[in-house]
Amino acid sequence: MSLRARISTPEEHGSRGEDGHLVAAYRAKLLEEIDLAEMGALAAAERRSRLERVLGHIISREGPVLSTVERAQLIRRVVDEALGLGILEPLLEDTSITEIMVNGADAIFVERGGRVEQLPLRFASADQLMQTIERIVSTVNRRVDESNPMVDARLPSGERVNVIIPPLSLTGPILTIRRFPRSFTLQELIGLGSLAEPMVYLLAGLVQAKFNIIVSGATGTGKTTLLNALSGLIPPHERIITIEDSAELQLQQSHVVRLESRPPNVEGKGQVTIRDLVRNSLRMRPDRIVVGEVRGGESLDMLQAMSTGHDGSLATVHANSAEDALTRLQTLASMSDVEVPFVALHDQINSAVDVIVQLTRFADGARRITEIALLDSHGGEPYRLASVARFAAEPMTADGRVPGAFAYFPLPRRTADRLHMASQPVPGAFGVARTADQLATREAR
Repeated sequence: MSLRARISTPEEHGSRGEDGHLVAAYRAKLLEEIDLAEMGALAAAERRSRLERVLGHIISREGPVLSTVERAQLIRRVVDEALGLGILEPLLEDTSITEIMVNGADAIFVERGGRVEQLPLRFASADQLMQTIERIVSTVNRRVDESNPMVDARLPSGERVNVIIPPLSLTGPILTIRRFPRSFTLQELIGLGSLAEPMVYLLAGLVQAKFNIIVSGATGTGKTTLLNALSGLIPPHERIITIEDSAELQLQQSHVVRLESRPPNVEGKGQVTIRDLVRNSLRMRPDRIVVGEVRGGESLDMLQAMSTGHDGSLATVHANSAEDALTRLQTLASMSDVEVPFVALHDQINSAVDVIVQLTRFADGARRITEIALLDSHGGEPYRLASVARFAAEPMTADGRVPGAFAYFPLPRRTADRLHMASQPVPGAFGVARTADQLATREAR
């Protein structure tokens, strides 16, 4: 993208009264005084610094007379409008914000600490918002217009961006930016209350013993964060292939191959799906396959990989409970272009999936593991889930918190034997069931 495309002129934006006119006027003066060719050769930080200096000279020369704070604010706003993303720029720099939601020009919401709040900010007009959206999507060589009114992409800095515009959106251009999640260890997640120490020991043993694990939860429950933390338990000598729609995983091992799907271009060609990548990964000699999210026919390929020698694979799925996760996997696998009877898919899931880790986001914004369930059924048997850890939530307190406690249940003998063969201990908080009656089991269709 050219520098002139990044630096706006007054006509490109609406205004917010006198303040908006002032910003637009100084943006025009800034454009007149800079050398675009010279600026284009500078790095982003140097370019911003140079623009701030030039604008400072303009204000000193031509006025108006401003206080130090007012001067700094004006310089920041003009440069943000000219070079950055305008009023969104400070929000992107605020590390406490995990999601930015723009519902048309007049409504901007953010998520902080799991809670959504509306900010007293607005774009001058829908046209100004569209200019910002076009600037964002152009950085990833995409375009948004009436013929292509939806865009889902990952910015070079890592944020995931979703755009939908009229006529599909009836409330004006909609922009959602999800902040690239910071990598957390399981010990850090204990500090956040997401799980407890006995669960860490159990999950570490399950990963080391190459159990196939599905992380399940609704949107925003922290599935990717937990998947990343679990991936950190994979031994460093193993070859790991990660497959994602928008690359978010940040594995620290040295032998990691990262694959990312590709949407079709403006002509509708060149698409590479998650399913294509899963199939290709099987030819790359993986020790582990980590799929950021299964949401279609690739579920069948993933299940086949899990049940044919690629043990220790990890994936996430959108579901509201462990039972729902199994049903959803079966439904997604049926969406494959290979017609497989539902009964056969049922058998495949019983053979492939070992563990389901269910995540829930509570009303106070806390994200917690609410269940660790082991799939203890075989072949054509109904799904039988043995719950080994649960979070029992209590009513919300006066200060808005949702308290509760983790409870632990015995492991099935088959799971304990498999851990033992992998030299992994059974954490004392769980123990091993001597009879089927000691298991916290339930059947699912």
